Amino acid sequence: MKLIVITQPFFFDQEATAIQNLLDWGIDLIHIRKPESAIRDCATLLTSIPATYHNRIVLHDHFELTANYQLYGIHLNRRNSKTPATFRGSLSRSCHSLEELKTHKPYFNYLFLSPIFNSISKQGYESAFNHDTLTAAAQQSIIDSRVVALGGVAVENIPLLKAYGFGGAALLGDVWQRLGDPDFERYILRLVAVANG
Repeated sequence: MKLIVITQPFFFDQEATAIQNLLDWGIDLIHIRKPESAIRDCATLLTSIPATYHNRIVLHDHFELTANYQLYGIHLNRRNSKTPATFRGSLSRSCHSLEELKTHKPYFNYLFLSPIFNSISKQGYESAFNHDTLTAAAQQSIIDSRVVALGGVAVENIPLLKAYGFGGAALLGDVWQRLGDPDFERYILRLVAVANG
């Protein structure tokens, strides 16, 4: 199962180091999501990350930076819904319903479906799907290896996501709330082991 970590919406000290560590510890992709950022600040973050990691980074904003950095891809959303004409790379998108997922699946390398569980990072952002709905979607191949679960994802529910047939899991709150914890690396390694087990 592919593991993706989405950045916090704000920048913080040593963020480039934290991103590099996550990739070193086995996270597959980092999605840089900074909705209110200036392009120069995103460029500074990318420049601070060694170029050898750039092919595992996806941008949610400032797609024009893909002309200067060899990134894995871009992620379309309500703010940024158009692919630059010159872009060559992976395309992903956020979806919030099974109908939206079915509509967009033919055009993207992978899609986020959310919120699967109650959000950890957004108070009051509750699951939009129940067990029966997710099971039926998996049986109909709506959920498959190209669909990434988002929303309330933590190590404890990775086995359930695998059972539903998700090809990946995207984490935000569960990862970043642990940053600075002495067991941070151990937690990420456990997360990777459960996803790959």
